[in-house]
Amino acid sequence: MNDKTNHLLELLGERLKLARLNLNKTQQEVADLIGKSRTAIERAEKGKSTMDTFVSILVALELTDQLNLFLPEPAPSPVLLAKAIGKKRQRASGTDKGGRAESNLDDLEW
Repeated sequence: MNDKTNHLLELLGERLKLARLNLNKTQQEVADLIGKSRTAIERAEKGKSTMDTFVSILVALELTDQLNLFLPEPAPSPVLLAKAIGKKRQRASGTDKGGRAESNLDDLEW
């Protein structure tokens, strides 16, 4: 990994640690909540964890709302929106004179 990647991972780890401390939880308490070792939490706080461990810690600390701020869901591209508009339903299927939708009444069994 390059220096910028390592720096960002360390920064995420530091923020994870601050979030844990702000909730007044020990590394061991978080480890017990997610079923991992205390050293796994320590490594995550240094930016050296798996995605699974990182997300598990976010869940344990009830910080999953932060994921939308971290990486929001991308909006559809204008090209895809234009294509979708072209496929929108333009008209109803129609009704018969009795006000019911057209169907073959002989196919209905009661």
